[in-house]
Amino acid sequence: MAKKVVTFGEIMLRLATPLYQRIVQATSFEATYAGGEANVAASLANYGIDAYFVTKLPPHEVGQACLAYLRKHGIKTDYIKMEGDRLGVYYLEAGASQRPSKVIYDRKDSAIAKVQPGDFNWDEIFAGAELFHFTGITPALSDSAAEVTLEAVKAAKKAGVTVSCDLNFRKKLWTSEKANKVMSGLMEYVDIVIANEEDAEKVFGIKAHNTDVTTGKLNDEGYKEVAQELINRFNLQKVAITLRESYSASDNGWSAMLYDGKEFYKSRKYDIHIVDRVGGGDSFCGGLIYGLLSGMSNQDALEFAVAASCLKHTIHGDFNLVSVEEVKNLMHGDGSGRVQR
Repeated sequence: MAKKVVTFGEIMLRLATPLYQRIVQATSFEATYAGGEANVAASLANYGIDAYFVTKLPPHEVGQACLAYLRKHGIKTDYIKMEGDRLGVYYLEAGASQRPSKVIYDRKDSAIAKVQPGDFNWDEIFAGAELFHFTGITPALSDSAAEVTLEAVKAAKKAGVTVSCDLNFRKKLWTSEKANKVMSGLMEYVDIVIANEEDAEKVFGIKAHNTDVTTGKLNDEGYKEVAQELINRFNLQKVAITLRESYSASDNGWSAMLYDGKEFYKSRKYDIHIVDRVGGGDSFCGGLIYGLLSGMSNQDALEFAVAASCLKHTIHGDFNLVSVEEVKNLMHGDGSGRVQR
C-alpha cells in the first residue's frame, strides 16, 4: 500500500510566454497549472506516493480544467472543494542568459485566499497520512489562509503526522515582518524545514555569512550556521537548504545540504543549463520527502532530492515529470544526456 502524503495550498493558471519571448512581444501564452504544494504533490505522485492536494477551485470551466490537470498527473483530488469565484493567475516571462525571468501575479481574491477555518475536515484528511507539506506561500495569501494553515498543522500533529514546510518567502505577498510573526507561530508544529539561500534571512532574519546570492558566491559554513540556528530556535528534526549558484538566468550551479541536529550532509553539485527553473525548489521538496519516506539514509535522500530537482530544470512547466528510475540514474552518475535506446 502506497504511503499517503497531504499538501495544502494554492494552484494557479500559469501563462508563460513561448520561446523566451518578453510579455510585450507575446501574442499567445502557454497555459498550464501550477503552485508550490501542487508541484510537490505531482513529484510524489510520479514516485508512486498517494499524494493528496487540498485546495479550493472555482466550479466554472477553468476550475474544472485545473482539476482535470491535477488528476491527469496522478494527484488525488478527493479533498478539493469546488467553491469560490476565481482561480489565481500568474504570468511567466522566461529569462535567458543575463536577462532574469519575471513573474507577475494576478491572484487577489482567489478561491483559496478566501478559505475560512472549518472549511476542511482535517481529521478526515489526515487519517492514515504519514506527512503533511505546506509552504510559506499559503499563509501569505490572506489572514484567513494563515488561520487555516495553523488549523491544519495543529490537526496534523494531533494525528501524529510529520509536518514539512518550505519557507518560500514571496515579497509580493507579504512583508518580512508579517512573515516572521506568522511563520514563527506555525514552526511550533513543524518537523522538517526546507529553505533556499534567502528564505531564512527574509523570514527569520537568519543570514549566512560571507554569501552573496546575486554574485553566486555561497559559503557552506554560513549555511551550516543557518541550519543550526533554525533547529535550535524551533526544535526541528531536520533542515534542508538548497544552494543555487546563479551564473546567469540560463546556467546555475545546484546543490543542497541537510542537517539533522547532529550531522551535516552535503550533496554533489550539478552545473545545469536551464530550460525552466520555476518549480525547482518544489521538486527538491518532493524528492526529499520521497527519499525520507522510502527509508533512504539522510545522505541518499538529499542526493535523490538534488538529482530530481536538477532534472526538473530541464522540463517546461512547474511539475517535475520524472520517474524514480530516472532520478536514480542521475544520482548514481549517469548525467551524460546520451539517447537511451
